[in-house]
Amino acid sequence: MKLVHDNLLLQAVETGTRQWLERVVIGLNLCPFARREFDAGRVRFAVTAHTEPEALLLEFASELNRLQNEPQIATTLLVFARGVPDFFDYLDLLDMAQAWLEEQGLEGEYQLASFHPDYLFADCAANDAANFTNRSPWPVIHLLREESVEQAIASHPDTARIPERNIRLAREKGGTWWEDLLKNLRPL
Repeated sequence: MKLVHDNLLLQAVETGTRQWLERVVIGLNLCPFARREFDAGRVRFAVTAHTEPEALLLEFASELNRLQNEPQIATTLLVFARGVPDFFDYLDLLDMAQAWLEEQGLEGEYQLASFHPDYLFADCAANDAANFTNRSPWPVIHLLREESVEQAIASHPDTARIPERNIRLAREKGGTWWEDLLKNLRPL
């Protein structure tokens, strides 16, 4: 019975994350580069039910290894269905993942982006809607190929304005709008 429940959980989390990518990241154009890879089927969704940091780091290492061995995957969203619900624990995990990336000599080949339901920028108040630019239904580590990031940046007229535009949009929508949106993507 637990296995069935876990499988249903993982499917629901993947569906909610996929909808978040489509509706929020692509739909609101928070990342102008995401649509191309998504439409091409080059975005991998990897969802884990593990909760222990060591197991989560092993999942991270496994997904990074998959990226190295499967060039048809442009990027991976590693989603933690049950792990790291506390934002500051998530930041610790993200730091460990980054350190592992560096220890393996893969910095410059891959980079990480971070999303969490309680994301909080250091220079923002907790109730500032700007935080929603990096909020997701579940904790996510986004693994990106550095080469793809460089190509995307080179093809965009002004990447420096993307965060400014996103913050402006987030504040225009307001915190309640964002909270409702994320809650609807996370029915569990």
